[in-house]
Amino acid sequence: MKTELIIRSNSSDIDFALLRDGKLIELNNETSDNKFSVGDIFLAKIGKVLTGLNAAFVNVGYPKDGFLHYHDLGAQVNSLNTFIKKVSTGKYKEFTFKNFRKEEDINKDGSINDVLKTGRNLLVQIVKEPISTKGPRLSSELSIAGRFLVLVPFSNRVSVSQKIEDPKEKERLKRLAKSIKPKGFGVILRTVAEGKKVAELDKDLQNS
Repeated sequence: MKTELIIRSNSSDIDFALLRDGKLIELNNETSDNKFSVGDIFLAKIGKVLTGLNAAFVNVGYPKDGFLHYHDLGAQVNSLNTFIKKVSTGKYKEFTFKNFRKEEDINKDGSINDVLKTGRNLLVQIVKEPISTKGPRLSSELSIAGRFLVLVPFSNRVSVSQKIEDPKEKERLKRLAKSIKPKGFGVILRTVAEGKKVAELDKDLQNS
């Protein structure tokens, strides 16, 4: 007998499904009033740049600014900045990365002053929710999680969860992911993707 617990969440709801041998046994839904949850993505404004900490405070609309360290910018933050600027000024009218030319990766040991400027906009994702005395911890290395896979903008890498040990299954999943992934996105196959067909993976990708 195989029992599975499936959890799917978005910014306002969390669904819990209990399956036994593939059949639904129980389904629960919880609604969250927290508008600043882990995984949420915001178009934020860069506040004070802290040279000594190699970090910046960023306004995401919470009473206290979020904290963004240089090491959480992501290698492709320059591509992200360029994309936002071109879309917001109308120079780039597509909302995909199909014809977008990526910038060079930033130096992993560089300075935040070379990348971020006060007052500019930046897409950020919450990696740690705010508490009473502190704003949220942020990252601009974005990821969009689905049930079976995770999409990573400005990447072409396809990887599989290390918990999937069968080499043949890993290669099969990589091959399927490469056949369906949109241009300009990397894909991480989650453990629950094991044994899934391409149609199931593609449906999850479209819903991500």
